[in-house]
Amino acid sequence: MGGLKVLEKFKSAQVHAFTNTTAATPPGTPSRAITSSSSKSKCAGGDGSASSSQSQYQSLLLPYGLPTTELLEPRIEPCLKPVDSVDSLADLYRRLAVSSPSDKSTLLMEQFSLSPCLVDPKLPRKCLSAARQHAVDVHSKVVLSSWLRFDRRDDQLAGVSPMDCRNCFLECPSAALVSGYDPNSVNDRCRCSGDTAAAAAAVVITDCHENSGGDVVFCINGETVRCVRSRIAALSPPLKAMLYGSFVESRKRRIDLSKSDISIEGMRAVEIYSRINRVDSFSPERVLELLSFATRFCCEELKSTCDQHLASMVRRMEDAIILIDYGLEESATLLVASCVQVILRNIPSSLSNRKVLRILCGSRARERISMLGHPATFLLYYFLSQVAIEESMASNITVMLLESMLEFGVEKWQKALAAHQLGCVMLERREFKNAQSYFEAAVDLGGHVYSLAGVARAKYKQGQQYSAFRLMNSLVFEHKPVGWMYQERSLYGLGREKLMDLNTATELDPTLSFPYKFRAVKKVEERKMSDAISEINKYIGFKLSADCLELRAWLFIAMEDYDSALRDLRAMLTLEPNYMMYRGKMCASYVVELVISCGRVVQHWSLADCWIKLYERWSSVDDVGSLAILHQMLVNDPTNSLLRFRQSLLLLRLNCPKAAMSCLRLARNHAASEHERLIYEGWILYDIGHREEALSKAEKSLHIQRSFEAFFLKAYILADTNLDPLSSSHVIQLLEEALKCPSDGLRKGQALNNLGSMYVDCGKLDKAADCYTNALSIKHTRAHQGLARVYQLKNLRKAAFDEMTKLIETAYGNASAYEKRSEYCDREMAKSDLNVASQLDPLRTYPYRYRAAVLMDDQKEAEAVEELSKAIAFKPELQMLHLRAAFHESMGEIVAALKDCEAALCFDPNHLDTLDLYNRTKERAARQDEI
Repeated sequence: MGGLKVLEKFKSAQVHAFTNTTAATPPGTPSRAITSSSSKSKCAGGDGSASSSQSQYQSLLLPYGLPTTELLEPRIEPCLKPVDSVDSLADLYRRLAVSSPSDKSTLLMEQFSLSPCLVDPKLPRKCLSAARQHAVDVHSKVVLSSWLRFDRRDDQLAGVSPMDCRNCFLECPSAALVSGYDPNSVNDRCRCSGDTAAAAAAVVITDCHENSGGDVVFCINGETVRCVRSRIAALSPPLKAMLYGSFVESRKRRIDLSKSDISIEGMRAVEIYSRINRVDSFSPERVLELLSFATRFCCEELKSTCDQHLASMVRRMEDAIILIDYGLEESATLLVASCVQVILRNIPSSLSNRKVLRILCGSRARERISMLGHPATFLLYYFLSQVAIEESMASNITVMLLESMLEFGVEKWQKALAAHQLGCVMLERREFKNAQSYFEAAVDLGGHVYSLAGVARAKYKQGQQYSAFRLMNSLVFEHKPVGWMYQERSLYGLGREKLMDLNTATELDPTLSFPYKFRAVKKVEERKMSDAISEINKYIGFKLSADCLELRAWLFIAMEDYDSALRDLRAMLTLEPNYMMYRGKMCASYVVELVISCGRVVQHWSLADCWIKLYERWSSVDDVGSLAILHQMLVNDPTNSLLRFRQSLLLLRLNCPKAAMSCLRLARNHAASEHERLIYEGWILYDIGHREEALSKAEKSLHIQRSFEAFFLKAYILADTNLDPLSSSHVIQLLEEALKCPSDGLRKGQALNNLGSMYVDCGKLDKAADCYTNALSIKHTRAHQGLARVYQLKNLRKAAFDEMTKLIETAYGNASAYEKRSEYCDREMAKSDLNVASQLDPLRTYPYRYRAAVLMDDQKEAEAVEELSKAIAFKPELQMLHLRAAFHESMGEIVAALKDCEAALCFDPNHLDTLDLYNRTKERAARQDEI
C-alpha cells in the first residue's frame, strides 16, 4: 500500500470532531507566509547560508518527498457494510421481536457486527451488553463478559485483577459460569462478593476416614479399598449394572480394578465421596483423577461436582493453561469455561503466550474447542480475531484466528464477516490472489455487496484495472447509490471522471476521508498548497483523525510552517501515541524531535508559558491547539494526572471517546492520592453507563477530601437525569461547593457554565446570567451560548443573536455556534446559518431536521423526506429515523413508516415516542388490512 495509507489499528468506531482556532485565521492556516525572508533567516545564521540550511532541514523532515495521488488509496474496512443500513436494521428488529433468548443473543451480535458503519460510538457496547444478558450457555456468557471487560480496557488500569468485575453483573466471572437465562438476573448482586465461597469454606468435613464396614473390596495393584456396594452403585447406572446386574462382579466381594486407570488413592477418594458427596478436602490432582473416573463410568453427579470444584480453582493463567487440557479431554464444561475465561480476561497479553496459541490455534485446536458448541465457538474466535486485528492485522496469528472464525460460522453474516476480514488481512499482507478469493467467498456465502469492493481492489493490484472498473461500474448501476461505491470506482477511473466520482462520494457520504485527501494531494501536485490545506481542513473540521492530521502536518512541513506542523503532530500523537508516518516508514514521535531540533524555528516554552498558551487556545475554542500544548507539557511530565485528565476532557469534546478513555485511564494510574484516583474511576464508570457506581466513587472521594473535581463529578452525574426541583437544588448546591474549592480557571469556567444552565432550568435567569458573565470574565468563551439562551428567555432576541455572533467571531468555524444562533433569527437567516453548520460539520443532525420540518410546513413532503434521507444514508440516527417515520405516517406510507420505526428502535428499544408511533402505525396497518 502506498501514499498516505498508514499503519493504523483496526477501530470498531471512527473518531470525529470539529477543529477550531482563533478568529484571525481559519483552522490549519499557515501561521506565516512561506516566502517571508524572516522565516528563512530564523533557520540559519545569515542570509548566505539560509537556502542550503533550509534545504538540509527539508531533506531531514521530508525524507520521502511529498505525497502523490498515484500512491493514495482508501482502506477496505474490515466490517460488514450493508448497502441500505435502514433495511438491515429494520429486518434485525423484526427478527429480534420474535426470537428466543438464545437466538436473541446471536441476533444482537449480528447488530454488533454492523455497528462500525453506524457512527454511534455507544452502540457496540450496548449490543455486547444485551447479547450477554440474553446468553444462555456458560461458554457464550464467558466470551461476552470477557469481551465487555476488554471493551473498557481494564487491562490498562494498574492494580486491577483480570478477574475483577468492578461489581458489574454482566462482567462478573462467577455469574458467567451459571447456565440458563433469567431476565431479572441483570439486577442481581454481583457473585464476586465472596459470600458463597465463605459459606462453603465454613462447612467442616468430619467423615473423611475410610469406611471399615463395607461389603465390597476393590483391589488395585495389590492394595485394597473397602466400600459400601450400594453407595458405589448409586454413583452411576453402569456401576449399578456391574455391582447388581448380570456381570460376574455382582457376585464377587473382591473386585480387581487394576486396569481401570485409577490409583489406590483415587479409589479411596471415590469411597469417601460416596459417603459425603463432596470433593473439597481432596488435592487438585485427586479431583482430576475423580473427574476421569466419573467420565469413564458415567458418574454424572460426581463429574459435575468435580467440574465445579476445579472450575472454582482456576484464577491464574498458569492454572488455565494446565487445566484446560484436562477439561477438554474429559468434556468438563465448567472447567473449560473457567479456563477460557481466565485466558480471555488476560487479553491482549495472553495472545502472545505460546501455550495459549497452541490451545487456540494448534493442529487439534479446532476439533477440541468445538466441544464448546455453537454459538460459543464462533463468539470465541470472533472476539479473539478482532483483538488480533487491532494488535497486528497482517500477523499469522490473525490469519489463524480468522480461519477458525470462518470455520465455526453458521449464519450467513458470520461467514461473510470472517471471509471479508480475511480478505482485508490478505490485502494488508499483499497476497492479492488470496484476498480476491476470500472477498468472493464473502459475497457467495453471505451476499455481502461491500466485499465486491475488495474483489475489485484485489484485481486492480493484480494488474486488472479495467476488470476492477467494470465491476464497480456495475455496482453503481445495479444498487442504490452509496458513497463508497463511487469512491472505489474513482481508483480505476482517469482524469475528470475520477474527480467527479470523488465529488459524488463526498456528496453521498461526507464522512469518507479519502476524497478529501485525494483532492488535497491533487492541489499539492498543482503547486496550490494553500488550497490543499483548505481542502483537508474541511474534513478535520468535523472529524479528527490521525491520518488527516498527518497529511496536514506533512503539507505544513513542506511549506516550512513548522509551528503549525508541530501542533498537528502533537495532536496526532495524542490520538495514536505509536503512529507511523510517511506510509508507515517513520515514527511520528521521531518526526516531532526532528522538527524541534530546528531550535531557531520552534520556540521552547517553559511550564508557565505552556499554561498561558493553553488558556489562550482554550478561550479561543482551539481544541486541536489545546491538545498540542497538553501533549508538549506531558512530554516533560508524563505522570501528571491532572494534565491527563485535561486531555481526556478535550478528546471527549472532540468526540474521540477511545483516545479520551485511554487518557483517563492513565490519569487514574498516575493519581497522586486516593481521593483523586476515585474521581477518575468515577468518570470511567460514568462513561460506560454505570451511574450508581460512579456516584459512589464521587461520594467516597468527598468523604476523604472535599475537592472541586469530586463535587463537580457528583453534580454532573446527578444532573444527567430528569431532575425535579429538589434534585435541581441539590445539583446547584454541589456546584456552588465545587466553586469554593481550589481549581484553575479552565475548570471553574466549566462549573460556572453548568451552574448557569441549572439556574436556567429552575427559571432563575438573573442568577444564570451572573454565572455566564463570570465564566466569560475568566475566558470561558462557550458561556456566550448560555448567555444567549438567557436573553432569548427574556425575550431579548436581538441580544441573543449578538451574543452568539460574538462566539462565532471568537471560535472560527464552530458549527455548533452557527446552529445555536439559528434559533435567534428569522427563517431565512436561520436557514443560512444551518447551511453553514452543515458545511462545517455534516454529522450534526439538527440542521437536516430543521430544514425537513420547514419543507413539511410548506407542504413539500417529498422534499422533506429527501432532506432527512440524505443524512440517514451516512448517519442513521434515532431522531432522524423517528422524524422520517412520522413524515411517512402522515403521508400514508405505512410500510416505510414501520421500517423507519423498526430501524430507530434498534438504537433504543425503549424509546417511548418511537414505540408509540410504531404501535399506532401497526394498528393503522391492521385496520387497512381488515378493510
